[in-house]
Amino acid sequence: MQVNPYLSFNGQCAAALKFYEQVLGGKVTFTQTWGESPMCDSMPPETQKLIMHSTLQLGESQLMCADSPSDHYQKPQGIHIALHFSDPKEGERIFNGLAEGGQIEMPFQATFWAAGFGMCVDRFGIPWMVNCGQAGGS
Repeated sequence: MQVNPYLSFNGQCAAALKFYEQVLGGKVTFTQTWGESPMCDSMPPETQKLIMHSTLQLGESQLMCADSPSDHYQKPQGIHIALHFSDPKEGERIFNGLAEGGQIEMPFQATFWAAGFGMCVDRFGIPWMVNCGQAGGS
């Protein structure tokens, strides 16, 4: 089994994908707009250029996302996308990238369980947790 987060956006999916490609070092492997889908005739004109589905490959993991039709969009609540790194310097670099233009909920720092940990909400409203190694370890 593989678990893949699926993120919903309110019209900013294309911008978020570019941001995540840059910050996380991933590669978009598939994108389809609502206008390119078999559902295009039933979608309002303002949604035609928005993303119906996209996949961002991140190593062996995938992050999937789409623009929700505006009447179906809900702000993420009660979840965080958790990233784990063995190298605290790499984790801090990724954390700082994700937090740029967003909001830091917990600054990246050593904790009793990890060599580095931080929580933020990125500029697109997606909550993240970055966790690195064991406390006192590498």
